Amino acid sequence: MRNHSSILILATTLMFAWNFSLSSRADDWWQLRGTASSGVVDSAKLPDRWSETENVIWKTPIDGRGWSSPIVVGNSVIVTTVVRSQGKPEEAKPGLYFGGDRKDVDQVVHSWRAICLDKATGQVQWNKELHAGVPSRPRHIKNSYASETPASDGDHIYVLFGDLGLFCLNLDGEQVWKRELPACKTRNDWGTAASPVFHAGRLYMVSDSEDASYLLALDATTGQEIWKVDRDEKSNWATPFVWRNKLRTEIITPGTGKTRAYDLHGNQLYEFTGCSSITIAMPYAAGDLLYVSSGYVGDSKRPIYAIKPGATGDISLKDGETSNDFIAWCQPQGAPYNPSTLVYQGQLYVLHDRGLMAAYDALTGRTLYEKQRIPNGRSFTASPWANDGKIFCLNEFGETTVIQAGAEFQVLHQNQLESKELCMATPAADGDRLVLRTGDAVYMIGVK
Repeated sequence: MRNHSSILILATTLMFAWNFSLSSRADDWWQLRGTASSGVVDSAKLPDRWSETENVIWKTPIDGRGWSSPIVVGNSVIVTTVVRSQGKPEEAKPGLYFGGDRKDVDQVVHSWRAICLDKATGQVQWNKELHAGVPSRPRHIKNSYASETPASDGDHIYVLFGDLGLFCLNLDGEQVWKRELPACKTRNDWGTAASPVFHAGRLYMVSDSEDASYLLALDATTGQEIWKVDRDEKSNWATPFVWRNKLRTEIITPGTGKTRAYDLHGNQLYEFTGCSSITIAMPYAAGDLLYVSSGYVGDSKRPIYAIKPGATGDISLKDGETSNDFIAWCQPQGAPYNPSTLVYQGQLYVLHDRGLMAAYDALTGRTLYEKQRIPNGRSFTASPWANDGKIFCLNEFGETTVIQAGAEFQVLHQNQLESKELCMATPAADGDRLVLRTGDAVYMIGVK
């Protein structure tokens, strides 16, 4: 018992140390949608107006193709890309459409790369090739071979390429370790996209495919496997979320068949059914609730769930129910397809792929306003972000619509990049600046 108590004290001390490190570097954006995975920036005032020339601190061209989001670690902006050795990257067609499958593998040699930019100047600090060769599987026309966003612990960069492996680099771009992963067949060969997450010395990654699906926990220092859990799932594209709630810590993994929660030892805590047939959005927490969404546009089930802490077993809703002991509320047809939802100042905002915005009370699910048309609204893939009482929505054509937060839909203005570069990556924040990635470049946006 004494040894067990000592272990608990040590674990608690390490957790407090990690949380202190996290809070003391709050301006860093260490993973997809920020360190808290919420897309909300409260620590500074971001710019709300920009163009190709207005409020652009720097712009750095990036070779190749990659829809991973940038991350910010210390004085660096990190992005990943895959560069085709001959000719231009394969076409990435914007818009909402069916089709776009590529049946054949591109036989040209590609280079999988991680790039570090100086966040003050945009100058390339290092450009590291992690693999070179012919791709093992094709990709959907709107996907890339570098769609997984890197993660960081502040001292290392963890880069995942779904068909290759997971790579650990130090801040100088030197490889510390790598873990090879087998290429996996996804539905219709659309490719992979789920990003890794870092938590308390571990990396967690989900691989849901047509071959074999699993949740994997790795030692972030060595890359060694801590545990692996097989999942009864086919292809999904959702990044997992580590939910530190008032009762415990849970690893949340959305899925087409079931959304499941695991403890830090890989034991399943609870599950629920009722998601759409394609699951992409990342879960996140706000207040005491967890928010999970799944909204394939071709399905009748496109639910948003708000989950209470402490659930066990099967908490699925019965037919006709929209709440139970552990599901605070559900909007059965409220979810978007590609973007994640956003909770800000007590409201949950839904950016639908086809240029519509809706809002709900985050605690009750009560509708505040139904779907409203965004002016010039076209296709949206990037998730929205919030700052200074405003909601920001970046479409695939480089136009960002700025919407007033609140119970009424009010568009304030729109910011257009003159080149209309293709945009599908969710931006990152760096203090009072915005890091925006397009198909051709990375921008640092800030008030001059």
